[in-house]
Amino acid sequence: VQLQAYGGGLVQAGGSLRLSCAASGRTFSSYGMGWFRQAPGKEREFVAAITPSGGMTTYTDSVKGRFTISRDNAKNTVYLQMNSLKPEDTAVYYCVARRSYSGRSYSQPNEYDYWGQGTQVTVSS
Repeated sequence: VQLQAYGGGLVQAGGSLRLSCAASGRTFSSYGMGWFRQAPGKEREFVAAITPSGGMTTYTDSVKGRFTISRDNAKNTVYLQMNSLKPEDTAVYYCVARRSYSGRSYSQPNEYDYWGQGTQVTVSS
């Protein structure tokens, strides 16, 4: 599967952005999806994940209550709505996909099979 993320940009602190990730292939609805981010000089960090049906979501603590992950299986697209953005949210955001899903949360980079190219999010103070 190929993943194409878009929607990043420059926004002031307190603002909002919505990232989208379009996936190729016919089996999107069977994939667990997620978002990671990587800031300059830092390790790649888990942000959010969603089960194939969309029935369960998980978030890293620093974005809970501000970010929302969702998906539209009819459009082969996963979204990340980001509100109340902070300068520390500045990073390249990556869309990821996992072929198999057993009902638990997956938050490690090596647990995902496919990665998109990343989209830059910059939050100014």
